[in-house]
Amino acid sequence: MGFMDAVLGRRKPVQPNLDSLFALPSAAITLQVDLDMIPTGRGSVAFRAPEGRAFADVQAEVQQLLDADAGPPVEITGDEFGFTWILVQTDPADLSSVVTDLHAVNSSLVESGFGPQLLCSLVSFRDPDGHPLTLVYLYKRGTFYPFAPEPGAGERRDNMLELRVRDMLLRELPVEADVSRWFAVWGAPGL
Repeated sequence: MGFMDAVLGRRKPVQPNLDSLFALPSAAITLQVDLDMIPTGRGSVAFRAPEGRAFADVQAEVQQLLDADAGPPVEITGDEFGFTWILVQTDPADLSSVVTDLHAVNSSLVESGFGPQLLCSLVSFRDPDGHPLTLVYLYKRGTFYPFAPEPGAGERRDNMLELRVRDMLLRELPVEADVSRWFAVWGAPGL
């Protein structure tokens, strides 16, 4: 970063640390002990898929890699905002495998030069009553935040639960401090 960048207030963007995803299994223990939230065995990665053969080849390679095991097949879908989602799942729920698969997707895209297209990764949890909770990893910020939709309430969030989860996980995960960046991911695959 140069002198003029400092004078003009420009900052170097935070570099994502994809290895932060591997902290999720220990955070899951905290969620289970404190809130009775258990992993669903589902997670997903969102990215803006560029046009072209090179990206199509990388996407096909990632899908082939993840479908190589005996688990459920990977699902690739699009949303109304133009993002592509890769959904990974395990049955029975195995958070370590989900995290490994999400890391493989993210790493493959980064290594192929498509890192700037990555938006987020998410891993979902539920309590015994079916209330959902998702931990979202913002790729460009290198941080996590909780997303807790209220069941049966349309597009309303349980903000109190989100703040409780933030406070619980501050020592375990890099949590996004700016709550205005805690974007809703309504209808995301893996919720």
